[in-house]
Amino acid sequence: MTTALGEKIKAIIQANGPISVTDYFSLCLADPEHGYYRVREPFGRSGDFVTAPEVSQLFGEMIGVFIVHAWQQHGTPAGVRLVEIGPGRGTMMSDMLRVIARLAPPLFENMSVHLVETSERLRDVQSQTLEAHEGKITWHNDFDEVPPGFTLIAANELFDAIPIRQFVKTQTGFRERMVGLGADDELVFAAGVATIDPTLLPDGAQSMPAGTLFEFSPARQSVMLAICERLKAFGGTALAIDYGHLVSGFGDTLQAVRMHEFDPPLANPGEADLTSHVDFEHLARTAVGAGLHLNGALHQGDLLVGLGILDRAAALGRDREPRTQQIIQSAVDRLAGSGEGRMGELFKAMAVSYPAVDLMPFRPVD
Repeated sequence: MTTALGEKIKAIIQANGPISVTDYFSLCLADPEHGYYRVREPFGRSGDFVTAPEVSQLFGEMIGVFIVHAWQQHGTPAGVRLVEIGPGRGTMMSDMLRVIARLAPPLFENMSVHLVETSERLRDVQSQTLEAHEGKITWHNDFDEVPPGFTLIAANELFDAIPIRQFVKTQTGFRERMVGLGADDELVFAAGVATIDPTLLPDGAQSMPAGTLFEFSPARQSVMLAICERLKAFGGTALAIDYGHLVSGFGDTLQAVRMHEFDPPLANPGEADLTSHVDFEHLARTAVGAGLHLNGALHQGDLLVGLGILDRAAALGRDREPRTQQIIQSAVDRLAGSGEGRMGELFKAMAVSYPAVDLMPFRPVD
């Protein structure tokens, strides 16, 4: 089977030669005619994947607790800009706002909410989800459009959807991985001519066998730098939560998800969600290099438990029928549990701030 976008990509390759993995990634997600985020409804049970805020209200509530805590640690400034980049269906923001209003009325009343969202379709969904807060929320196509002021940022599953470059170890060193055409006109991976600055490779690159992959994302670095510049200019904290690893390494993490199942990345361009794991060590180095304070990075489960998800779940389940209690418990297990395939371990969280403040449950970094 071939998709409309697959045919378009083949035509581009026939005309101009193989394209990089980063260009393939960008076309799959953002092609104006056939890109995944332009034509699919990715979120929820009927979509291709379920994000943490859709599993349970507990997730967004805990992020709301974190935002209130960060605001307090920064000295309760007025005129806060609460920003979410890539807000999905608006579910996380809705849950955050409910908690912020309850825990910190002065913050809630004086802050403005800014959603950075390029998809018109998702903006419509978000405005329905957040109907109760009409007038408090502004949408922006670009992060740079958020007005000046002290800033608190939340980004859940933002970085994994930003394209990566891949480099493959060959006899002559690491070469950029490309997407070309095979003998039967099907899309295939191949090694190109572009190389990578060896200083960007993790230790042990020399001893890696041929075929080893290294992933690097200048585009993610750019987004991180934009966040850092904003926080340095106006003060604040950013929390990023994503699928990824805490230590840079080698390996192929490019993956496609279609109808809640893994799909070969080249099989259905435009009809499957394309992501790759986020290298949190690289993002952390980027932030520290830009002069920010790294509060730390940890597993999503440790973040949620540290913020009180177990107590909140118990309160939600109190005096409820066993079936409801069971649903709440299984949501907590899924969001915060460790072990094979659990979000609590697969997903990581990283916080950075300026000026430096201590933020629970992150431990001070030496």
